[in-house]
Amino acid sequence: MAFTRATGKHRRPSRLTRKSASMAGVAALATTGVIGGLASPALAADAAHAVQDTGLTEAIVIGDSLADEIAAQADQQKRAAAKAEAARKAEAERKAEAKRKAQAKAEAEARAKKEREERAAKERAARAAERKRLNSYTLPVAGSVVTTGYKTGGNLWSSGSHSGVDFRAASGSSVVSVGAGTVVEAGWGGAYGNNIVIRMNDGTYTQYGHLSSIGVSVGQAVTSGQQIGVSGSTGNSTGPHLHFEARTSPEYGSDMDPVAYLRAHGVNV
Repeated sequence: MAFTRATGKHRRPSRLTRKSASMAGVAALATTGVIGGLASPALAADAAHAVQDTGLTEAIVIGDSLADEIAAQADQQKRAAAKAEAARKAEAERKAEAKRKAQAKAEAEARAKKEREERAAKERAARAAERKRLNSYTLPVAGSVVTTGYKTGGNLWSSGSHSGVDFRAASGSSVVSVGAGTVVEAGWGGAYGNNIVIRMNDGTYTQYGHLSSIGVSVGQAVTSGQQIGVSGSTGNSTGPHLHFEARTSPEYGSDMDPVAYLRAHGVNV
């Protein structure tokens, strides 16, 4: 027996009708934001076709876990950037501090070098001044003048002439060494009375006679201008004065012109 399809309201909807209905459902789901993983693959495919057919824009909704992951990554990048910036600043400060320390060290070394040079210059100047002082000569009696010249003749001297010069000096006047040297005789000298003989640093000798007192001893080193005794009138003397001789040896008879000797050593006499 043959069957025929019934007509009327019980007829199955056509393919076009079903598709329209599906499209409408998909549109509704898209409007509410519920489309994606909950639909079956077939439904999702139909929904995609439906959205395209309807001209609506498909909306993609990101889950909370993905948003949190993106935010965490962004925060991590910010922290990394901040850490890098802090490291850069720290390195810059370290280099600046190292530069300041190096500059301060260089300045300190420069100051120390300058101080050493200045100190060395002062020491050299002091040594030069000391050498000059030691090598300088002066009058045996400050401000005095010659009253009896060298080789003056007369009965007062056994040789018939004066073997030195006489400097005016009141009794008690300070007598000094005319230069630096070493005392080789200090005591009674016969006609010279109390006398002192000094070997000068240049190898010559000087003698100081008729002293009232002696202030040095044999072997003692003396400097230019150092007091060695006090003037008087001891020995063969007619009155207070200083008898001064310049010699080539400590012995009597090796005398030379005392005035020329002093002038040769820069003394104004």
